[in-house]
Amino acid sequence: MTDKFDATVIGGGPAGYVCAIRLSQLGLKTACIESRKTLGGTCLNVGCIPSKSLLNLSENFSKAKNFQKLGIEIEGLKLNLDKMMLSKEKAVTNLTKGVEFLFKKNKIKYFQGTGSLKSKNSISIFDEKNNETLIESKNIILCTGSEPLSLPGIKFDEEKIVSSTGALSLKKVPKKLVIVGGGYIGLEMGSVWSRLGSEVQVIEYLDHITPGMDKEISMEFMKILSKQGIKFNLKTKVKSIKKTKKNLIIETSDSNGKLDNIECDVVLVSVGRKPFTNKLNIENLGIEIDKKGRIKVNNKFQTSISNIYAIGDVIDGPMLAHKAEEEGIAVAEIIAGQSGHVNYEVIPGVIYTFPEVASVGKTEEQLKNDNINYKIGKFPFIANSRAKAIDQQEGFVKILADSKTDKVLGVHIIGSHAGEMIAEMSVAMEFGASSEDIARTCHAHPTFSEAIKEAALSVDKRPIHS
Repeated sequence: MTDKFDATVIGGGPAGYVCAIRLSQLGLKTACIESRKTLGGTCLNVGCIPSKSLLNLSENFSKAKNFQKLGIEIEGLKLNLDKMMLSKEKAVTNLTKGVEFLFKKNKIKYFQGTGSLKSKNSISIFDEKNNETLIESKNIILCTGSEPLSLPGIKFDEEKIVSSTGALSLKKVPKKLVIVGGGYIGLEMGSVWSRLGSEVQVIEYLDHITPGMDKEISMEFMKILSKQGIKFNLKTKVKSIKKTKKNLIIETSDSNGKLDNIECDVVLVSVGRKPFTNKLNIENLGIEIDKKGRIKVNNKFQTSISNIYAIGDVIDGPMLAHKAEEEGIAVAEIIAGQSGHVNYEVIPGVIYTFPEVASVGKTEEQLKNDNINYKIGKFPFIANSRAKAIDQQEGFVKILADSKTDKVLGVHIIGSHAGEMIAEMSVAMEFGASSEDIARTCHAHPTFSEAIKEAALSVDKRPIHS
């Protein structure tokens, strides 16, 4: 007899598992289908979590090499990459098992296999041996995530030419690592392997790194990474990547057409991601997609078939786990008859390098483009007591506020703990705070967050400590 559900989620990543849990909380009989052997999607398995584990471990290793300057003497410090990778895998395993526990707790039916739409109310689930199980569902939510993009004619082998997935599991530290693409993922992975001993070189097609970021922050970020030993080739195009017996040769051309060859041991191609929808059978049902292969949805996340919804990386918007989670909760509440909503104006972004980079809201460039008059408040961490005390003085806080209303429109932070500090400003912006509201809020001393208060004071040209 065919199982019947009120709602079925295809995809067990941040969008999918959060959506399934919320659906169950709201009293709907819920199923979730996941093609991997573990839940959590790209984020938990080969993305956010393993990369942050390696970023933390490599940062500790890098700091330990400089402990002697601080009066902490260590003899015989060396890298054990195998143990480091085991530590990363342990973090991944613990979290994926945690999601499985949450499914049991919330009485969600979990199908391990590949979900494919058979009709608007039926789904085929294929296991590893291609055995088919058929289920029926009143509502279906598509959230199968994304996969790494490569360049034309260049294929990943995940050993020498790697995606972000392969970069998380290299067997040894490359003597030289070249990263194609100066975005979030590439710079995080570059930081990891640079700290562990690789010579790292970044090739970026544009004239700046981190496209979409506030340019002042982007420029400061590149200066800091350059000091750490990472090299940058901007306005440079990769024409080909060729394998030789010993290494890889990357043929490039700059903006003037000048050709150059760069040799390396490993190349990480990190030029973006694309929706992973090719096994859903959406084309046979006539579900509409856009030119980039993203599923089109309305403001209730409905596709062109009203009882089939789509969220996360398969639709328009930043490919961020927390954005996907918010959509998962919103669509669950909409299906249950409530008013689910996502405020896309207040979705923070974080780069987990050292120092961290975090932002929320508009950049200066966006405000200029939209003809919005704004004020700027900035405060450097070199003038912050906590930052000076622990020698983490790089970077600054930048607040953009409306010239007339003083409403905070965007916040950009580069510095230690930036990823945690941005939460304060996300909450403030969600409630429509002005820079004056932030400036008049007492912040504990000595903390990095005092730089936010000072930047808010600086909007009105009255900082105390600079």
